[in-house]
Amino acid sequence: MIATNVLFGLNTPISKSALQEYISPFSLTFFRMSGACLLFWLVSLFLKSEKIRAKDLLLIFLASMLGIFVNQFSFVMGLSITLPVNAALIVTATPILTMVLSFLFRKEPITGKKAGGVFLGVGGAILLILTSHAMAGGFSGNIRGDVLCFTSSLSYALYLTAFKKLIDRYHPVTLMKWMFLFAAIVALPFCYDSVSQISFAELPVIGYLEITYIVVIATFVTYLLIPIGQKELRPTTLSMYNYLQPIITTSIAVVFGLDTLGWEKVLSAVLIFTGVYLVIRSKSRAQLEAEKVQ
Repeated sequence: MIATNVLFGLNTPISKSALQEYISPFSLTFFRMSGACLLFWLVSLFLKSEKIRAKDLLLIFLASMLGIFVNQFSFVMGLSITLPVNAALIVTATPILTMVLSFLFRKEPITGKKAGGVFLGVGGAILLILTSHAMAGGFSGNIRGDVLCFTSSLSYALYLTAFKKLIDRYHPVTLMKWMFLFAAIVALPFCYDSVSQISFAELPVIGYLEITYIVVIATFVTYLLIPIGQKELRPTTLSMYNYLQPIITTSIAVVFGLDTLGWEKVLSAVLIFTGVYLVIRSKSRAQLEAEKVQ
């Protein structure tokens, strides 16, 4: 999950550049879904065939809608009509939503250590965002955009919480080839006009390189790693690693002179890493039940 969120963090400035210069949000989202779909199906040809149980196909479709289609589309649409800082602040709610949903649906306890870790991480992420140069313009945006960004966070939290048993049953490539196939099929009617208007001959080399990174590295590779993390980590723990993304993005901005390194950013990183550590060290329901037996 560290590797996944480092790649996501690098993806933020690359995607911003591609969206500003070369391609629309709908086209880029469709390229991510269809490109990753193609890559997962190609890789599956070199692996042992794994049969999907008929009753699990519906679950995989629902997981695809929450974890890929709704998550990606609502965020892109929201970001297009609100400020990046608004979107970034709303995304910090994901671990809180995941913790609450895990309590409601998986009966995972909200221990003091877990809750403290989540809120330390939230505090660190908010401090990092509010002290970045992105805040120069203040808050504005559009309430519909903010609601769409929140919908993205909620759908991802539901995905992390609701489908752990399904993910445990199948190889990550098997799961992802079907999830991205469903997502690409559903996305096609929404994206066709946007994709058909692209003049591929006019795209510069840097545009193709940025799109390639977004599709191959920031989508295919990351979504190959995420289900591995889901097999090994509890949903709240997994979602906490999202807070590495603003650290990576801010570090890139500092390196290229787009932002400055101050005590606020150091404190933010300390709060985030402390929060992640506390959540990792918090006890699961199974551990607490085992202690009661003893």
